[in-house]
Amino acid sequence: MTRSSGAARGPAAVTPATPCPCGRPASYGDCCAAFHQGRAAAPTAERLMRSRYSAFVVSDTGYLLRTWHPTTRPAALDLEPAQRWTGLEILGTAGGTAFHTEGTVEFRAHFSLHGVADSQYEHSRFVREDGAWVYLDALPSI
Repeated sequence: MTRSSGAARGPAAVTPATPCPCGRPASYGDCCAAFHQGRAAAPTAERLMRSRYSAFVVSDTGYLLRTWHPTTRPAALDLEPAQRWTGLEILGTAGGTAFHTEGTVEFRAHFSLHGVADSQYEHSRFVREDGAWVYLDALPSI
């Protein structure tokens, strides 16, 4: 685990010109970086989920905390420096559009830790808080 600094300290391979880690067909600079830098707000719950995944890739704990609902947000966020996020699969969405106030995104995030490949599955809930999408929590696994 690492300290929560809020500064991006991710792999040097992620630059504004490289493909966005979230998997959309855009460069990081034209996609999730705009959300991370506050130049734009995620228009849907899925886009927020994708931008949060990219924030894990680049270790932007400040963005992760800012986009976490205040009732469930931790005081600090420690990321494992040896963990490398390697891909995101969106498995399903419900609600979460410009016409909704709530939505869910089901996903699998792939990573490696100390050279061992693994993945994290989650069915996440998102809500609008003051007009902006924020992560609320994970639905219980069945």
